[in-house]
Amino acid sequence: MVDDTSRKIAAANKNWEKNTLASHQAKHPDRRKEFVTTSSKPVKVLYTPLDIPDFDYMKNLGFPSEYPYTRGVQPTMHRGRLWTMRQFAGMGTAEETNERFKFLLANGTTGLSVAFHLPTLFARDSDHPIAHGEVGKLGVAVDTLKDMEILFAGIPLDQVTTSMTINAPASILLAMYMVAAEKQGVSAQQIGGTIQNDILKEYMAQKSWILAPAPSLRIIGDIMEYATMNIPRWNTISISGYHIREAGSTAVQELAFTLLNGMEYVKVGMKQGLDVDSFAPRLSFFFNAHNDIFEEVAKYRAARRIWAREMKETFGAKKERSLWMRFHTQTAGASLTAQQPMVNTVRTAYQALAAVLGGTQSLHTNSMDEALCLPTEDAVRVALRTQQVLAHESGAANTIDPLAGSYYVEALTNEMEEEAYKYFEKVEALGGVVEAIEKGFFQREIAEASYRYQREIDSGERKIVGVNDYILEGEKITIPVLKIGEQVERRQIERTQKIRKDRDNKKVEDALDGLRNASEGDENVMPHIVTAVREYATIGEIFEVWRELWGEWDEPKIF
Repeated sequence: MVDDTSRKIAAANKNWEKNTLASHQAKHPDRRKEFVTTSSKPVKVLYTPLDIPDFDYMKNLGFPSEYPYTRGVQPTMHRGRLWTMRQFAGMGTAEETNERFKFLLANGTTGLSVAFHLPTLFARDSDHPIAHGEVGKLGVAVDTLKDMEILFAGIPLDQVTTSMTINAPASILLAMYMVAAEKQGVSAQQIGGTIQNDILKEYMAQKSWILAPAPSLRIIGDIMEYATMNIPRWNTISISGYHIREAGSTAVQELAFTLLNGMEYVKVGMKQGLDVDSFAPRLSFFFNAHNDIFEEVAKYRAARRIWAREMKETFGAKKERSLWMRFHTQTAGASLTAQQPMVNTVRTAYQALAAVLGGTQSLHTNSMDEALCLPTEDAVRVALRTQQVLAHESGAANTIDPLAGSYYVEALTNEMEEEAYKYFEKVEALGGVVEAIEKGFFQREIAEASYRYQREIDSGERKIVGVNDYILEGEKITIPVLKIGEQVERRQIERTQKIRKDRDNKKVEDALDGLRNASEGDENVMPHIVTAVREYATIGEIFEVWRELWGEWDEPKIF
C-alpha cells in the first residue's frame, strides 16, 4: 500500500514538474539560479513524502520527553514552562554590572548570564600589564572573590540561576560564585547555574585557551567530580556550538563538532571514575540561532536525537535525564550589522523564533547595537521584550514541535543527522577530537566555510540587508552608543591592590602551595582552589600556578 502510494506521488510529482512547474518557470523564472540555506546547502523547489521515504514516526519522532526526544525533552515543553529568558550582561566594574542585572530582573529576565572582560577570560588580573586598556571593556572585571560578592549583592542566589561564560579559568570562577553564595547564607547544595567550561571549542573556534588540551581536560574532570559530589544543581559544562558557528561554521559543522566535544567530555567524566548517570544529567549545551529558520530548527531536533542515541547506545546511560539534551540558545551575533542597526531587531526576532520552534530551554536575544558597542539599557530592553512578545503573543509556544511532519523540516533533520555522522567518522579516523584539534582539522573546516560565506556576500550572491543591498547612502549612526570610561580601569586596579594589601598573604601562599602539590599529583584541585578563593587570592595568582607547572599552549599552524 505504501509502495503504491509512493509510486502515485512520484508520478504526480514528475508530471507537476514537467508541466505545471516548467511552463510557469519558462515565463516567470525563479529569482535566483539556486536557493540555499545559510550554510549554502541547496534547497529544492518542493518537498514531498518522497524526501523522507523511510520515515517512521516512532523511530524518528516519538513523543515529547520520550526516546529519541526529537520533539523535546519535557512532556509539555513551553506550554508548561516558558524557556528561561537569560540576557547576557557584563560591563565595567562589578557595581555597574550588578546594576544591569537588577535592571534586567526588574524587566522580566528569569536568569542571569555573566560576560567577563578579556583579562578574566585569560586569567589575568586587571593590574597586569597585558590587561591595560581592556579592563571592563567587553565584560565585567572579576579579579577576586570581592568582585564576585559585589557582582551579586542583593541578588538571592538560591532563587536565580546564573550562567557564566568562562572557560580556561572556569574552576576559579565557579569557586568564587560558590563562596559568594555561602556568604549570602546560600549553600552549595542550593545554587543552580552553569559554567561554560568548554575548552575544546576554544581550540576550535573562540581561541581563549591557556593550557594545552591534556591539563585542561584534567581540570575539567576534577570540576565534574567535585560538582557532582558537592554542587548537585550545577551544570558543569555548557558544550558550546555557538562560538563554532560565530567563527563561520555551517549548521552541520556546529552540530557535529559540538556533539563530538560533548562525547569527549563524557569520556573525561568516566575516566575520572564517575558513573555516567551521576554526571550526564548536568551536562548542558549552547547553540547558535542563525538566519535560516528551518535549518536551525532541524539542527536542534537532530541534536536531541543523536545525543540520546549516543548516550544510550555508546555510553550505556540508563537514566532518562542522562539522555536529555538540554540547551541554551543565543541569537547570532555574527549576523548583526553596524549598518542600519535597528534592522538587527528583526533579525534577532526571527532567530529567536527558530530557537523556540526548535525547543530551546533557555534563550538570549542580542541587542540591536551589539555590532557597535555593549548594549545600552534601551537596546537590551527591546531585546528582552522580543522574547516576551514571542512567548505571550506569537503563538509559537502554544504547541510542541509545531513543524514536525513538515516534509522539508523532516528531510532537513535527517540530512543534518546523516552529515553529522560523516564528521564523526572523519574525526575518529584522525584519532579523536584532541588529535583532530592538534592536526588543525576543525580549524580548517571552519575557516573554509567562513571564507565561502563571505565570498558569497562579496560577490552579491548572498544578500545582506543594509550591507550589500538596500543600502542607505551617507548613512549616519543615530542610536546611542555605550562607552566604558577610563576611570573603570583605575578603580578596579585600586580595589585589587587594596585586597592584596589587606588580606592574610601567608594563608594565600599556603593555599597556592596546596594547589601546586595537588596539580603535580592526581588529587582533585577544586578544594584547593576554593581555599585560595576564600583567602582572596586573585584569579591571576591562582592560574599562575598552572602556567608555571604546564606552560601555555601554542596553536599548530594550519595555513
